[in-house]
Amino acid sequence: MAKIKAVTISAFVAICGTAMAADSSSRSQITFTKDVAPILQDKCQDCHRPGGMAPMALLTYQEARPWAKSIRERVVARQMPPWFIDKSVGIQQFKNDASLSDDQIQKIAKWVDAGAPMGDAKDMPPPKKFDDENGWKLAKIFGRQPDMVIEGPDYTMPAHYQDQWWRPTTNVELSEPRWVQAVEMQPSTPDARKIFHHVLANLYQDETNAPSPLVKVDLGRNGSNFGAGGAGAGLLMEWAVGKNYDIYNPGTGKLLMPGAQIRWEYHVHAVGEKITGHPKLAVFFYPKGETPQHRTYLTLFGSTGNGNGATLDIPPNSIAEAEGYHVLRAAARLENFQPHMHLRGKAMMIEAILPDGTVQTLSYVDHFNFNWMTNYIYTDDAAPVLPKGTVIHVKAWYDNTRGNPNNPDPDQWVGYGDRTVDEMGHAWVNVMYITDEEYKEWAAQHKQERGPMRRPTQDQQ
Repeated sequence: MAKIKAVTISAFVAICGTAMAADSSSRSQITFTKDVAPILQDKCQDCHRPGGMAPMALLTYQEARPWAKSIRERVVARQMPPWFIDKSVGIQQFKNDASLSDDQIQKIAKWVDAGAPMGDAKDMPPPKKFDDENGWKLAKIFGRQPDMVIEGPDYTMPAHYQDQWWRPTTNVELSEPRWVQAVEMQPSTPDARKIFHHVLANLYQDETNAPSPLVKVDLGRNGSNFGAGGAGAGLLMEWAVGKNYDIYNPGTGKLLMPGAQIRWEYHVHAVGEKITGHPKLAVFFYPKGETPQHRTYLTLFGSTGNGNGATLDIPPNSIAEAEGYHVLRAAARLENFQPHMHLRGKAMMIEAILPDGTVQTLSYVDHFNFNWMTNYIYTDDAAPVLPKGTVIHVKAWYDNTRGNPNNPDPDQWVGYGDRTVDEMGHAWVNVMYITDEEYKEWAAQHKQERGPMRRPTQDQQ
């Protein structure tokens, strides 16, 4: 009896142990409801939902399961979400970081490799609530509607036609100077979003009697190094897929004057259906009478002959490079990095060459994607602050080979041009200029924080 009892107890222990191991394995299994759905809600569903810009919804397991292998492929290759900064080079702290962490990528890969199990329905997080598609994102951030909405005229694009550029003018209805705290732009309808590649809102105004910011910096007649626009006003806003708004740091802003005009530039392309639409620009002002300490300028740092294409010449079936150098006329803080190229765009780097010869690689996009003009906004602590005389170096790489899936014709020579089949290369950067004294104060506080940053290697380029 004792022997039989011992065997029975041993069997019981073995059975319990197996059950416990199975239960532990079940708890550790990566499932959609427990592990993957929260990642999709956080990083993907703003686009991957009914009415969103993505081709399929990923709100439920039933919607996501057929795309599991494709999801794995895209996230492992860091093609999705659209965040193309090389994580081993330059500044890595961004206010709008849309990338997946290594742990999130690993979870998705393990989920797909395990057969993409659904998991327990009780683990599914509550459905994500989305903002009104036609509303302003900044209205939620500021808790109020914009102070002014400026609309461009309608443009109708035929179903099949070559790229078009239209540059109409809209008057800004103001009776007194006002400082701008933030701007947001969006196409008038979801359908209009399909035809707009990008929209520029250039600001033209007479600044003869313009109020000055509290901290005055002499930047010369044009007001900005390489900004578009006239009379020092510059570019107020650019809209592109991946860039919707600009919020200027506290104490900085842009100026709108009575009599100002917005001179739009619509880059419109055909999408197989006739569509009519226009851009809308929301403006959020500082309170009346409040003057920011600094003025900011949206600046074009070009890699192609200062934006005019003089040095851009891409032979057929080749990888080509272009670069540009620009001297800061005053000490400045760079708020963001937004690369802009076309179908052959491969990579772009922005670096600062300090007056003492030190080189700092600020940011490097190693796999540019024409379909996403992503704007990388530095955090306040990470934004580079540079002395007067710093050289901003922008270098771009172009892939005009058959290895580029976006290339319409690798047998063609390609030069600078506005058409999508042409090329260009520049970085849009919001530049806040400061005085030499402010720079010295900043440098004294941060002199040990950041030295030279390594450049991307040949393999990365």
